[in-house]
Amino acid sequence: MVQYNFKRMTVVPSGKDFIDIILSRTQRQTPTVVHKGYAINRLRQFYMRKVKYTQTNFHEKLSTIIDEFPRLDDIHPFYGDLLHVLYNKDHYKLALGQINTARNLISKIAKDYVKLLKYGDSLYRCKSLKVAALGRMCTVIKRIGPSLAYLEQIRQHMARLPSIDPNTRTILICGYPNVGKSSFINKITRADVDVQPYAFTTKSLFVGHTDYKYLRYQVIDTPGILDRPFEDRNIIEMCSITALAHLRAAVLFFLDISGSCGYTIAQQAALFQSIKSLFMNKPLIIVCNKTDLQPLEGISEEDMKLVTEMKSEAMKTVIGQGGEAANDDGVLLTMSTLTEEGVISVKNAACERLLNQRVELKMKSKKINDCLNRFHVAMPKPRDHKERPVCIPQAVLEARAKQAAEKEKRTTEKDLENQNGGAGVYSASLKKNYILAHDEWKEDIMPEILDGHNVFDFVDPDILIRLEELEQEEGLRQAEVANDVEMGGMELTPEEQKTLAEIRKKKSLLIHQHRIKKSTAESRPTVPRKFDKDREFTSKRMGRQLSALGIDPSMAINRARSRSVSMRGRKRERSVNDGNGSGSDMEDTPNKKLRSMSRPRSRSRSRPPTDVVPGDGFKDSDQKSKALDKARKSVKNRNKNARRGEADRECLAKNVDLCFVGKELCCFISCSIDWRMRDAKMVSTELSFSPCFIVLIPVAVLDQRYALMTLLLVLLFFFFNSLAVQFKFCFYNLGGIVCFYLYCT
Repeated sequence: MVQYNFKRMTVVPSGKDFIDIILSRTQRQTPTVVHKGYAINRLRQFYMRKVKYTQTNFHEKLSTIIDEFPRLDDIHPFYGDLLHVLYNKDHYKLALGQINTARNLISKIAKDYVKLLKYGDSLYRCKSLKVAALGRMCTVIKRIGPSLAYLEQIRQHMARLPSIDPNTRTILICGYPNVGKSSFINKITRADVDVQPYAFTTKSLFVGHTDYKYLRYQVIDTPGILDRPFEDRNIIEMCSITALAHLRAAVLFFLDISGSCGYTIAQQAALFQSIKSLFMNKPLIIVCNKTDLQPLEGISEEDMKLVTEMKSEAMKTVIGQGGEAANDDGVLLTMSTLTEEGVISVKNAACERLLNQRVELKMKSKKINDCLNRFHVAMPKPRDHKERPVCIPQAVLEARAKQAAEKEKRTTEKDLENQNGGAGVYSASLKKNYILAHDEWKEDIMPEILDGHNVFDFVDPDILIRLEELEQEEGLRQAEVANDVEMGGMELTPEEQKTLAEIRKKKSLLIHQHRIKKSTAESRPTVPRKFDKDREFTSKRMGRQLSALGIDPSMAINRARSRSVSMRGRKRERSVNDGNGSGSDMEDTPNKKLRSMSRPRSRSRSRPPTDVVPGDGFKDSDQKSKALDKARKSVKNRNKNARRGEADRECLAKNVDLCFVGKELCCFISCSIDWRMRDAKMVSTELSFSPCFIVLIPVAVLDQRYALMTLLLVLLFFFFNSLAVQFKFCFYNLGGIVCFYLYCT
């Protein structure tokens, strides 16, 4: 079975893109370096390879386009006529023919130029032939640019076509516009066709799939058809006509008996009569839709007569095995897609009719004779006349009865709602499933929770009054504590109480400031204490503050100084020798004398920090020293190295004077033609490098003769200084600028 999948077709590039793709591939995939010193055979092979490779790429690309596009004479007639309706078969074939012609021309051009390259006698001639060959190939591609653009549009449109299998089981829906075809396919399949209350909402074929008796059926929704001559129908209507003409399917002709589609039953019957020739040898079903607006029995006699005639025409498509019409069941059906009444019966009837017809056709074919001898249907025969009823175990019967009883007894909330007045009247109780000791407690306003009492029984009615009394008593006690402060068993005088209040206030203020500083510690910059005047703690500041409070600061200052000296530690004083030591050291300096007179004291041997102690986790001292170095560097503040921040990547030039060591320098001598510059100005600069000696001579003169004179002066300078000079000299006249190029060693 042939599968048509137009979505896999390769994109067709435009003429310019086509050329860019091929030439860039040739440049990447072939050698690019050639020299005129190569042998002539090597040069010929180099350019012949480029021409052949370009021709091969063009040929492959164009062949892919020709092979992937379907040939209308080789595909199914349904797709052939559909493509003819959409794109015009003649234009389609003409575009593919031009692509084929271009492919042949490119092959011929490559063949001719390869033959000429065999006789190329120089690099220039071979290159010219290669350029000519590639240019002619690109010209051919440019000429077929419109055909490539047309084929790309066709490819995009074909990729949007639905995947329809012309040979599978198919149900085709047709009729006037806005009669309910798209609504029906949305109901029986998972398709999502747009449904709107105006005509020609569906402008192309749409496909959905449904199942019946474990078989897959494809359902095709066709655009609406109008009753007019064949030559006056547009492309949208011709898509439906093409599907009716070429697909072997069950046809559902939809009839809107309510007239809400904008067309009367007479107009729809006329359309049926005009296209009934397309229904031959196909199962046909007349579907009367929108019965929710107008039942079939309520239409007029004239319309009923037309419907009956359509039914009789549909009966002719019901062909029995004997060639006579069978029963008329499933020929005229009614349904409503709005209420979904009769939708499934219409689908089942169409699938059953189509399945029966396909089975009959297969039974009449010659292939069935090859298959019948492979099948054997065994029918059971009774061995005696004894009846053997069905035996079901008693346990199974009891379980079924119990399950049925539970289903009958169970009452849902929906049933209770219907029994008690319906929605808005009945309110479901959320407390009926509470697990309590007594069921009558469930509907209490506040359920009883402890010894027959609820929460309200434990509430004191005078609790608010008592709470106010407790708050007043607490306030009085706090006032008494604040007023009756004792220090060492003695009551404070009013001045002392005032001082204590100020101290407490100052303490609370300091605590508050500390909390603020602690909360902003991360964002606050770190300032050394010697520069922070606000945090400078000195004895003078302490003395001023204590004096302001009326306290003598002398004792506090002395105590602070003594503590600071003890904490810093004093130098160990040297004890005087009692005469046991030798007197030879007494003649040395005082430090040596004190050191000799000091008593030796024992102390433990210092251990280097890199020594490995068991339990540190280091295998040797080298590893420990490296770890200590990393730890020391990690806690060290980052040095910005005069950068603005982490993103500063500016690298300033270092040692600029060494950049010119041993280099060749150009000395430009500007000769402007200006009447104001009559005097020659010369500035000489000497830069001494090892191993070179370079002289820079920026000169501004009026005429080139002065430049030559300046050069002679330089040579005389080297001569009189007895220097062995080797230099290279070049002179350039650049239209007003004289350039001397010197390299001195």
